[in-house]
Amino acid sequence: MTSTEATERRVLVTGASRGIGRAVARELARAGHPIAVHYRSGRDEAEALGEEIRAAGGSAICLGFDVSDADATEAAILADIEANGAYWGLVVNAGITNDAPLASMSREAWTSVLRTNLDGFYHVTHPALMPMVRLRDGGRIVTMSSYSGLHGNAGQTNYSASKAGLIGATRSLALEVAKRRITVNSVAPGFIDTDMVKGLPDDVIANIPLKRMGRAEEVADLVAFLFSEGAGYMTGQAIAIDGGL
Repeated sequence: MTSTEATERRVLVTGASRGIGRAVARELARAGHPIAVHYRSGRDEAEALGEEIRAAGGSAICLGFDVSDADATEAAILADIEANGAYWGLVVNAGITNDAPLASMSREAWTSVLRTNLDGFYHVTHPALMPMVRLRDGGRIVTMSSYSGLHGNAGQTNYSASKAGLIGATRSLALEVAKRRITVNSVAPGFIDTDMVKGLPDDVIANIPLKRMGRAEEVADLVAFLFSEGAGYMTGQAIAIDGGL
């Protein structure tokens, strides 16, 4: 992919105000993509990232909405597409946790996680998909699953269910849009050094074969590869990046 091609290929990164999403948005901007930096509540952080990208010679705008709200998400995405053009790529990264053993998990804890992590995939991808198809330029969709979605994790039945469902949705969508040269893959991080996993006990890290947590930048590098021409024949995959767990 040439820099000129990348410059014309807009990418929406959800949950981009912090953590993995922030690193992904920064790396894709570095590759030349104009970025729509999505946030729910971290407006200041998103605006700071947008300013950073523009200062480095890139292009970025910020979009604020809650991916769990179908109407608000659709309205924001369609308005942005109308004003700035369709997305060539999507990174469906926004997600939350609300951990508890299932026996003591509240109904709200279950539904809030599924609504954000899994329903959010539909809310974001559905309004963006046909404009992407109409570009007639292929495209890239990457969803952010998790080690928990591949293997399960005690105390995270809701989170694991949402992330496993995301992998199933990814693989099905990959089959639906392959003839349009749009690839759809999922990335499944293990323990990544972000706010979401602050305070991990030492014995958890000791059980990681590489004996450390991953860095958000390492996940971003993998996403950037999936957006590259070199990954054009990869679709429907769930790729673990977990230090060997």
